[in-house]
Amino acid sequence: MEASTAALGRPIKVGVIADQTGPLSFMGISHANVARLVVDEINVGGGLLGQQIELYLEDSETTDSAAEACAAKLVQQDHVHVIFGGIFSSTRQAIKGPAVVDGRTLYIYPEQYEGQECDPLIFCTGPVPAQQVDPLIPWLMRQTGAKRFALPSADYIWPQVMNEKVRQIVTANGGEIVEEDYYPLDHTDYSETIDKIMSGGAEVVFNTIVPPGVVPFFQQLHDAGYTKRGGHLVCTYFDENCLNLVPAEQVEGLYGCLDYYQHADDPFSKELLDRYNKLYPSSAMFTGGAGSSGMYRGLRLWEAAVREARSLDQEDVIAALDHAKLAVGPGGPAEMVPGQHHVRMNMCIAQVRGGAIKTAKSLGVIDPDEPPVPSHRLAHA
Repeated sequence: MEASTAALGRPIKVGVIADQTGPLSFMGISHANVARLVVDEINVGGGLLGQQIELYLEDSETTDSAAEACAAKLVQQDHVHVIFGGIFSSTRQAIKGPAVVDGRTLYIYPEQYEGQECDPLIFCTGPVPAQQVDPLIPWLMRQTGAKRFALPSADYIWPQVMNEKVRQIVTANGGEIVEEDYYPLDHTDYSETIDKIMSGGAEVVFNTIVPPGVVPFFQQLHDAGYTKRGGHLVCTYFDENCLNLVPAEQVEGLYGCLDYYQHADDPFSKELLDRYNKLYPSSAMFTGGAGSSGMYRGLRLWEAAVREARSLDQEDVIAALDHAKLAVGPGGPAEMVPGQHHVRMNMCIAQVRGGAIKTAKSLGVIDPDEPPVPSHRLAHA
């Protein structure tokens, strides 16, 4: 049906669900901006399959219930061909119900996350633990000699699964977990967990507390003198947008690991960042932790798949997307690993130094190492 829709000259419909309001709006607005940028460029260049793309942009308000309603609208009312979006893993799950389980619609999730999403209709274009935790922790332990880790965490799926992986890697490298606590996303008083961190001799704080709670946590940890006494701070999602949330001295020395940082010096990354900044000169910057890079990558990989398929038939697009490649992109080239629905991409360990995020170690191309996804045709025959 989709192919005939294009043949009739009707717009190709792309749905994007972005947290344009609420605590994650400083990240979600960048998703909306990237979607506009890419769709406009495709349309100016002649469109896709000879047709213009029509962007259906919805505000998920940084609540899972709003995201779920947005997904239902995009599928049931707007009849989009594909859905992009979501930051929190709980938001991905909220979108998944009406979009994938009920709506049988292709869904592309752009954010770094805990991995293990394994649905034939879902593709993920951000980093997973094998690309973040696996290289970062052994490197950090070698560089610093640290062995005792604390895991202050938000209470939802991403921190829970990430911490399981952190525990495995730390233990395998001769370290130990000395503290692990979980708090609501909007929690503000972290005195209890910080007391445990300070008294328990934690040499590394591997943080998975997220906005808005991460702002008081960083302040209270800094006020307690954790880094002044030689402790190391790690936050894998921390990026240039996050630097705007807190005074730089509170996160001086912090380590992260992402697919893209703004210091990426390849010509395409520089040109893309300059183009974005000219179009959207605001606090919602194009960053890796915000999933801007994953959103760009996802849109372009989907575009490549549609061009290869020469059709909007979902089966054909999925078959092409399974091996889609980008010769250039934010942080470098990228490609879907056939059968995994996750992306092989360049990764980088970075550190906050002097109020800026700078490269500590370029890791090169790393595989996502995710389990194989069942065939769409077999799963839904």
